[in-house]
Amino acid sequence: METLSIRTVELSELPGGSNVLQSGYWGLLKEEFGWKAHSFIFNDRELLVLVRKVLKNYAIAYVPHGPFLSLENQKGGILKEIGLEIKKYLPHGCFTVRFDLPSGVYRTEPFQFKLEPELKKSFSDIQPPDTVILSLKEDEDVILGRMKSKTRYNIRLSFRKGITVDISGVEYLDEWYTLYEETSERDRIAIHSRDYYRKIFELSGDRSLSGDGPEILMFRAFYGEKFLAGIIVSVYGDRATYLYGASSGEYRNLMPAYALQWEAIKYAKGRGCREYDLFGIPPADDPSHPMSGLYRFKTGFGGRILHRPGCWDLPLKPVVYMVYRWVESARLIYYKKIRKR
Repeated sequence: METLSIRTVELSELPGGSNVLQSGYWGLLKEEFGWKAHSFIFNDRELLVLVRKVLKNYAIAYVPHGPFLSLENQKGGILKEIGLEIKKYLPHGCFTVRFDLPSGVYRTEPFQFKLEPELKKSFSDIQPPDTVILSLKEDEDVILGRMKSKTRYNIRLSFRKGITVDISGVEYLDEWYTLYEETSERDRIAIHSRDYYRKIFELSGDRSLSGDGPEILMFRAFYGEKFLAGIIVSVYGDRATYLYGASSGEYRNLMPAYALQWEAIKYAKGRGCREYDLFGIPPADDPSHPMSGLYRFKTGFGGRILHRPGCWDLPLKPVVYMVYRWVESARLIYYKKIRKR
């Protein structure tokens, strides 16, 4: 088990790495929308902890994709130690530390994680625990060769049919957000406010951070002058991450989504990234899953399937935590079962 070494630092002092969710940039973004960012150095690595008030005088602490630990250490008691150590710097009313752990296992089927007995698996995950990671270390022909044949065909088809892709930024956010609202209604997904996505772009240029913020890009697909689809991608350190995607219901047979991903992959490779994270799939290839099409789309690009543990809670005030857990489960049932009817 790793030894424990934690010290507080200013948010601007968090070192730049490859995990954008543990960056000073992400802390600045979340502070714009009701969170308080606390920053630490844990064993020479960044440790960003976000705190938000809930249940009147109480608060929850959330660690997005951190800390980075081996699976063995995640079972060995150090998460409890970390939680109790950072508790000293959190508000008195903080009743739990929620770890959204970044490391996992590469395999095609879901994996049953067993972590420290003091930790409770949360009812829902904040970041998607299952994803597809593409290696960008090889040349483009090798990357294409790892893809499923149907994916390669659709990429080539999109360009043959006249799809073009450009790269832009925040200047086209309003146009993209209108398409994103259409996507949200069609696919029944929750989205943030327009201002949230605007801040994603604007704060990436903040020069108060010791580690440079990520490069945030918008890739847009067109058929003639018709804007069909757009994706937002983060390039941070040696990792690129597909964050958000919007698409029109028109001309879907022209496969603009495939063209967008391929152009983003090529761009990331050209910027020196070693991997491209497609950021979220269903846990298994289940045709009955409402997002089964997303599974087939993303796994078609030939990456490795990564299963992470998801969110695990360390209760600091057990009674308050149990009340919150009940409220959270009821809310989840409402949004997942009742509201979608």
